[in-house]
Amino acid sequence: MNSSVRVRFAPSPTGFMHLGNVRTALINYLFAHHYKGTFIIRIEDTDQQRMFDVGAQGILQDLQWLNLSFQEGPGVGGPHAPYYQSERDAFYQEYLNLCIAQNKVYRCFCTTLELEKKRERQIAQKLPPRYDRTCLTLSAERIQENLDNQVPFIWRFKLSDHQVTITDLARGPITYNLKHFSDFAITRQDGSCTFIFANFVDDVLMNITHVIRGEDHLSNTANQAALYVGLGKPLPLFWHLPIIANTDGKKLSKRDFGFSLNDLRNAGYLPEAINNYLAILGASLKSSSHDMASEIMSLEEIAQTFDFDHITSTGQIKYDIEKLRWINQKWIQRISFDEFKQRIAPLLTLPSNTPASCHSELDSGSTHLKKINHLLELIKPELITLNDVIEKTEFYFNAPKISCADLPETEKQLVPFLAACLQEFQEQCALPEEFIKSIAHKAKSEARTVKPLYAVLRRALTGHAQGLSIKDIMTLLGKEESYKRFSHLINECNNPRDSK
Repeated sequence: MNSSVRVRFAPSPTGFMHLGNVRTALINYLFAHHYKGTFIIRIEDTDQQRMFDVGAQGILQDLQWLNLSFQEGPGVGGPHAPYYQSERDAFYQEYLNLCIAQNKVYRCFCTTLELEKKRERQIAQKLPPRYDRTCLTLSAERIQENLDNQVPFIWRFKLSDHQVTITDLARGPITYNLKHFSDFAITRQDGSCTFIFANFVDDVLMNITHVIRGEDHLSNTANQAALYVGLGKPLPLFWHLPIIANTDGKKLSKRDFGFSLNDLRNAGYLPEAINNYLAILGASLKSSSHDMASEIMSLEEIAQTFDFDHITSTGQIKYDIEKLRWINQKWIQRISFDEFKQRIAPLLTLPSNTPASCHSELDSGSTHLKKINHLLELIKPELITLNDVIEKTEFYFNAPKISCADLPETEKQLVPFLAACLQEFQEQCALPEEFIKSIAHKAKSEARTVKPLYAVLRRALTGHAQGLSIKDIMTLLGKEESYKRFSHLINECNNPRDSK
């Protein structure tokens, strides 16, 4: 393949972007990038009654956030503009006229109620529910009478009894016997074109070479193939992507966390991680290394590594949030520190994270900023999502609200020992390393276990038994604030009224 490859992502702005949409857009992008072809965005906005995202601005912003750039489409332009189907009626009318001229279609005056009754009758008779071609044999006089009486109608495409064969990149040749399908509608009663017909016309005029979309579209591929064959147009190659399922094997839905792209973005997932995860999900990669570290790749790296020559067929792929969390953590580690700070800046300006008065010893904004930067450098490798930065930095901005009742019994018993240490080594709070060594030495001299003692110290400083090293925490907080927090916990445990 070469630069003649032309693929498109054609979303309908009738809802938000979910992981199925994102993966379809991503695979189209990677396919075009791999073969140095053209990635096109076309908006299927012909169904005005179900319009959710006017102008598809939300979709376009999502694609921009994901860094899935396109060469033709809204806002970019291109030789096949316009790229909104609502603005392409003239092209659809031209092809409808061509169908009429070649006797490929006929008017259908059947009402929705009549069609439903026929369907129910066929099902009751255990027959496949298909249109019975009632209107195919209407006389010219009857048709004219209906038109004179302004009876609503649609145009149906007349299927032959032949077979049509498409080539699917994952499944190989797929043959449809058209005698098992109904003559299908290509217009609605209001004169607008259906999804199937508009898609066909646009794909032909935009010279789409590969139609890459979800497996849920496999059922309507026969009708689209019939349009290509019926009007003498060369068929594109197809690739129907497997459905993303949850851990129970059911199609991912709104009830599953991460179904919506907004869910993941608001939860602090990086676009690089989402792309990375969805690209390798069920994919065949050329990498000779099978270690997990080799799975962390940029869009450019994925485009070159994805093995498009050996695509496997599978009905569904399972969505694993834990794998996505792991990839997100690796991507947080991978991005530069400056980039990291830019991305978490909105989170650190939340009202609840306003610096507390406990930092009055900071003599300048630059010193304060250096401490924050150092804190961020320390926690960056630990973050699973960007949102974790709020919890991980909370101790620096706000002293923990902790009482003796919050301590496990083993830690509670160590508080008197901590009080004795604090009285003996108070001045060493300015030298965290020396302070910790002194406490450890005293503990060992009294045959005490150091590990639970460290948990008490860390809990007094941050409210948590685990986290950064005590030395790093005390360095960030400074002597006075560290001493104040140790004293607070000791006082809480010595005052039963506050330890309920």
